[in-house]
Amino acid sequence: MLSGNKSSNVVINDKSFNTETEPPQLLKQERENVPFTVRDITHYLNGSVEQTEILEYAMQRVERDPLFNNDAFYDLTKDEIRELCFKRVANLAKYLLDSRKDGTDFRRYFDAVSVADPAAVTRLGVYTGLFMNSIEGSGTPEQIKFWYSLGANEYKRFYGCFGMTELGHGSNVAGMETEAVFDSETDEFIINTPNLAATKWWIGGAAHSATHCVCFARMIIKGKDYGMKSFVVPLRDVDSFNLLPGIAIGDIGKKMGRDGVDNGWIQFTKVRIPRQFLLMRYTKVDRSGNVTEPPLNQLAYGALVSARVNIAVESFNTARRFITIAIRYAAIRRQFASVPGQPETKILDYPLHQRRLLPRLALTYAMNAVSMELRDNYDRINNSLLNVNQNDKAALKKAVNDTKEIFALSAGVKAFTTWATADIIDECRQACGGHGYSGYNGFGQGYADWAVQCTWDGDNNVLVLSMGRALIQAACDAKRSKPVGEPFEYLSRHGQLKSSKLGSRKIDSPEVIVEAWEAAAANALISSSEIYEEELAKVKGNVAQAMEAASQQRFESARIHTRLYHVTAFFNRIKNSSSSGIKPVLTDLAILFGLWAIEKDAALFLTSGFLSAQDIKNITKLVDVYNLKIRNYAIPLTDAFNLSDYYINSPIGNYDGDVYKNYFNKVVRRNPGYDAKAPYYESVAKPFIQRSDEPKLDLSVLDE
Repeated sequence: MLSGNKSSNVVINDKSFNTETEPPQLLKQERENVPFTVRDITHYLNGSVEQTEILEYAMQRVERDPLFNNDAFYDLTKDEIRELCFKRVANLAKYLLDSRKDGTDFRRYFDAVSVADPAAVTRLGVYTGLFMNSIEGSGTPEQIKFWYSLGANEYKRFYGCFGMTELGHGSNVAGMETEAVFDSETDEFIINTPNLAATKWWIGGAAHSATHCVCFARMIIKGKDYGMKSFVVPLRDVDSFNLLPGIAIGDIGKKMGRDGVDNGWIQFTKVRIPRQFLLMRYTKVDRSGNVTEPPLNQLAYGALVSARVNIAVESFNTARRFITIAIRYAAIRRQFASVPGQPETKILDYPLHQRRLLPRLALTYAMNAVSMELRDNYDRINNSLLNVNQNDKAALKKAVNDTKEIFALSAGVKAFTTWATADIIDECRQACGGHGYSGYNGFGQGYADWAVQCTWDGDNNVLVLSMGRALIQAACDAKRSKPVGEPFEYLSRHGQLKSSKLGSRKIDSPEVIVEAWEAAAANALISSSEIYEEELAKVKGNVAQAMEAASQQRFESARIHTRLYHVTAFFNRIKNSSSSGIKPVLTDLAILFGLWAIEKDAALFLTSGFLSAQDIKNITKLVDVYNLKIRNYAIPLTDAFNLSDYYINSPIGNYDGDVYKNYFNKVVRRNPGYDAKAPYYESVAKPFIQRSDEPKLDLSVLDE
């Protein structure tokens, strides 16, 4: 009789375990003797004890809601997902209404549901975020009151969608072609789709849900084109739900992911709406067709900034789920024995595996710091903008400048956090080997649902170029000793940073890491601005052409600046928001992130002169050192994300670590009534497998 594989048998506390029974014991060991309180890190991540309690309340309500049961989620068809999603939207809307009564921050429900069912968040979020933020951010007080009176704010006899993108135009809002022509005789705007390419496309909620649309259209008055403005256009009769005259809508159908969202297309055929349906907080049109424009067109795009901020938060929420699954699995999965006959090694103990996962754990924590800071800044700036006295020129100027800065910063953060999360999902899938490929472990659906975040609310590459433009302009101002915004403050010290070097200092000091990134970023941005100015001279002052010629420099400027923002936000948050008991481990985590990021971008630091080739070699060694430090606390650091097994929704990532039992049971439970014969056996398999031999040709007749 063959004996079991000795390398798969281990003894823990005088008890014998094998491959099947050992994993739960391993996770228990990982949680022992932790020199910090995991709960304190949870509070740090959420912002406070109070915010943790609010989030847990929201998460518990969702988890206990039978409609949000996700056991069968990975096996549902598109049509089943679409129907279930709207049922969930209805319940989520009730939760949001309840939050107004109990004082809960409604965004915490979105934080919870974004992990459990991203499509449900999108389907309702288009309404509550894009549509309602447009009404509240771009409408006058009278208009807001009017739309509220129709039920817009109660989600009753009303459902809004956001009609910006078109079949022929996406990121280039200024190039869109839907028209809104003012008819002075009737005091109406006529909304029209002039050609097929102007069809509103990818409109979430349009196919089956929306009664109204915030439609972006070219405002044309007395033959003059005033560019894109936002109009509220009714789409359906609320009682019959039939389309209104002049409205054509269709379903875009199957997508790569988020099939719960009813994306549709809309065409308008000379649809008349009252003049007052133009949202007029900033651009105003009177009865005679006289137009008053705002000081900055982007003031009307507040809904887009809000969406980008929310996506940055969702990046962290999604990344924490998948990094938790991969690290828990790596802590129990054994492969290969270094010494014959000895237990196999846990894959999390392999240096290369640590490099694959632990810096990305640090990046996830950095995204938390960035998204929290960005959300706080947005709330402050948006509140200031909504309440600014437009007759106070100084206050209005500050509000405009703050808005421009958050507009640019949110573009870069949205792009690089969504790309980072896509990378985390896929790297974690690969780190889980074959089991990561199973639909039941969440990575496939997770990646399919996530990928669109890199495209909607602004294609990432286009957003990065937009931010790069602002950065190059800031660098040009800094060279001329002009004031620059707070996010770009380090550029005003570019002369000092140009001569900054590591020297004999330790690179694994938070202050030195920040200085290294500031020096690299300042060098890159000043260099990019010089290339831009050279191009500007070539094209005789044509800013658009010069910026296009410097597009690579704009991209790199935004990438480097955003990385610096991650590094500084992480260290600042630890300094200002964490208790003394968790600062050491969080600081180690931030140092790991900062060093890993330097290692990946070594050329920047060599070019800036801050580091030497030997310094880079030392940093590679330090990354390994800090990986080992974080390795000891990897499981507690993922436990701090505070995700129950419901939200993890991956049997190889459950809290108890009983991976093989949980995974096997899930597969069997979701595939009941197994028959060894395929349902297509008689019609397909049997004819093929039991086919008779082909008759052999008698070649003897060909012989002479």
